[in-house]
Amino acid sequence: MDGGVAGNRNTERGLPCLELMAGYKFFGYIVTMRRPFDLNLRHLRSLSAVVAQGSFSRAAAAAGLSQPALTQGLSKLERQLEVALFDRRPDGVSPTPAGTVLAERADRAFGHLAAATRPTRARGFARPEKLMTATQLDAFLHFSDAQSFVGAAGTSGASQPAVHRAVRDLEQICGVALVERRGRGAVLTPAGRKMARGVRLAAREITAGIMEARGDGTDVERIAIGAMPLSRALLLPRALAAWLRNCPETVIDVVEGSWRELIEPLLDGVIDLTIGALRDEAPAGVDQKPLFTDRLAIFGRAGHPLAGRALTLEQLGGQQWVVGAAGTPLRTHWEALFAGGELPAVLVECGSVMVIRGLLTQSDLLTLLSPDQVALEVEAGKLVRIGPELADTLRTIGITTRANWRPTARQLRLIELIHSTAMETRLPEIR
Repeated sequence: MDGGVAGNRNTERGLPCLELMAGYKFFGYIVTMRRPFDLNLRHLRSLSAVVAQGSFSRAAAAAGLSQPALTQGLSKLERQLEVALFDRRPDGVSPTPAGTVLAERADRAFGHLAAATRPTRARGFARPEKLMTATQLDAFLHFSDAQSFVGAAGTSGASQPAVHRAVRDLEQICGVALVERRGRGAVLTPAGRKMARGVRLAAREITAGIMEARGDGTDVERIAIGAMPLSRALLLPRALAAWLRNCPETVIDVVEGSWRELIEPLLDGVIDLTIGALRDEAPAGVDQKPLFTDRLAIFGRAGHPLAGRALTLEQLGGQQWVVGAAGTPLRTHWEALFAGGELPAVLVECGSVMVIRGLLTQSDLLTLLSPDQVALEVEAGKLVRIGPELADTLRTIGITTRANWRPTARQLRLIELIHSTAMETRLPEIR
């Protein structure tokens, strides 16, 4: 597979794109991307040398290759991508814009591989990321998804012995065990999980480099968004509706979950960005960008006996509630409202805003939510605010991405649209 041809065209969805789509399963869902490991890693590694040296001969010497091998490899890479990476002149070569961007993405990819191996390496080669092949990385990524050699063989198209050999060769290069046997199966070791993250992030960088190098706008790009509860009702649907009117060639994957459920997929490169409540301090490895400040409020049905009355929190303490499970952010805010006294009766613990909205309209239960989460019901006159404005319930809502993440042009455009939509959808009472 290292160096396999991926340059044929197809017309899926009426758009030409590189063939061979790979589906990687992680945390119960599928992320589909072009197969970056159909490109020869040695050829990708040589790009930076050619850019720096301005000469195939000098770059070949720096990369430890013969000049014919280097020039043939880069020519093959250009054929696969159907784009010129270098301008050839009598006095040397210079990168085209496509060559520059692909070299930069390749450098970032190998940086991820280096970071995944060096801190845990006990023995082995000094620079293992320079020795890995695309075949080994592809096999290892399929194994990490399937958690078995049989499953990896089934999804990769390679034989089980070939997958096993590729993973074992990778262990020899890295000098650390990546897989361990458990009963009849096999699982990733801690070093293996770290390697899987590095390989996945490297694959994302190469995939982005392919799209940016081609730059003709015909490739179908997939953007994965992690949607926390607050973003699902108002902000994200409106932003995506506006996005799809302008970028129909992009497939959006929306993955729902809490912050705890989405943070690892984000760090692993399965998700590109998340939208929701930000942490007070950004965890290691992520960047947080605020969108707006959200103030929680108490809601009940429009015909609730307390609707329209001036009330204190003490009076509301005698009501019955539906709230999230203990330990969730909303539950913590709710408990803080009644700190120092006995907590009100919770008849239903529920993390689904959809279920909560339905319960509120058909009962006299109260809940604590963001106005965004019930904006449609409030606008339709089904739900109303009850009680006083709440102090100390402000939350910063924003976008979380991996630290040092470099978005593609389309990803950046989507982020800009989310920012503008956030301002447009601010409810009058909380602007």
